[in-house]
Amino acid sequence: MGGKHSKGYRSRTRSLLRKRPRDRGKQPLGRLLIKYSEGQRVVIKIDPSVHKGMPHKRFHGKVGVVVEERGRAYVIAVREGGKVKKVIARSEHIMPLAA
Repeated sequence: MGGKHSKGYRSRTRSLLRKRPRDRGKQPLGRLLIKYSEGQRVVIKIDPSVHKGMPHKRFHGKVGVVVEERGRAYVIAVREGGKVKKVIARSEHIMPLAA
């Protein structure tokens, strides 16, 4: 029978975008209130409980540099396959790189 699969924005993310049982629910406010400055390195860590401002699944776990602030979101430059791509993500989905 069918060889078709859905090709939605969150397709094939069952294990990628899943929280551990104790981490479920709302995020701590501290992560939302962090202000990022241009040139700061950040990790894209998608929070599956927040759908707004979610970057594509291929950028989950990638490290990038904040280029600018755009509304409530940030533009992050990420190296992907020899190119630099700009990812727009809200603060729920990024965290500072622990240096």
